[in-house]
Amino acid sequence: MKSQRRVLCDWGSSRLRAFLDVDGIIVDRREGPGISALNMPPHLALREAVDLWHAAEGFDQVVMCGMVGSRNGLIEVPYVPAPVGSRAWTDHSVSHRAGELDLTIAPGVRGLNYSDAPDVMRGEETQIFGAFECDPALMQGHRLLLLPGTHSKWVDVRDGHISRFHTFITGEVFALLRDYSSLLRAGDSEGESEAGFAAGLERGGKAGVAESLFEVRSAQLLLGRTLGWGRGFLSGVLIGNEVATILRARRIHGPVTLIGEPKLSVLYRRALAANEIDTTELDGDLCVIAGLRLLTTHSERVN
Repeated sequence: MKSQRRVLCDWGSSRLRAFLDVDGIIVDRREGPGISALNMPPHLALREAVDLWHAAEGFDQVVMCGMVGSRNGLIEVPYVPAPVGSRAWTDHSVSHRAGELDLTIAPGVRGLNYSDAPDVMRGEETQIFGAFECDPALMQGHRLLLLPGTHSKWVDVRDGHISRFHTFITGEVFALLRDYSSLLRAGDSEGESEAGFAAGLERGGKAGVAESLFEVRSAQLLLGRTLGWGRGFLSGVLIGNEVATILRARRIHGPVTLIGEPKLSVLYRRALAANEIDTTELDGDLCVIAGLRLLTTHSERVN
């Protein structure tokens, strides 16, 4: 019996994660630049990323989510409106052929945030619907999910449907300030990042971001704080303020489910714990793989 070989791709703004799925088992993975960092057309970057797998034994399909389906990606896939469940979401996926590759690309989701302003997501919805597969209890009743990342998402789900969500560009702001501002150019050693993060959490929970950030630099200049402390303080201020903003916007009942990379989820767990909010955690890679597999099932259903 012929093996089913598929490539599952989460292709966001900052990076590409590709998984080779053979008969439901991930046997290899590769990473590459995100859509925003490409120096070649997306279809050529995709081919370069999967060429070794294609040359070895080939594969039947490439299933993708994230910014690859945006107007800056390989092909624009329209958003589906919230509230939306997994069946309606998969029904709006788009099939596309790029050279020799048969692609299925997930739609994003559009809706309103907690300020009733328009908001969108691409890629996170795949993790959310995959999380339902990993933990079916999340489909029961009202749950609050948090997906940390370049653009973190706080997502209300009701009875297995994405209903409302709010985006914070915390990760993007952190990267810009870390790499291009003057804030982290006064210290000269690593270490003390944990202490810096704790101090930043406290400051960000009580004060605004703009009024707090210059302490990253001034504490290095006048108090001898290290570069590591400054980086931790910067992260703490941004994450602490994000959590404080959410708590002003809505009440939180029950634990928050974190979906993402463990090293980033732990920072949000600390911020929520400081506000006496319990959390549970799911691995982001496992969730996105489960969500992308829903799209392969959809392709088999319609074909």
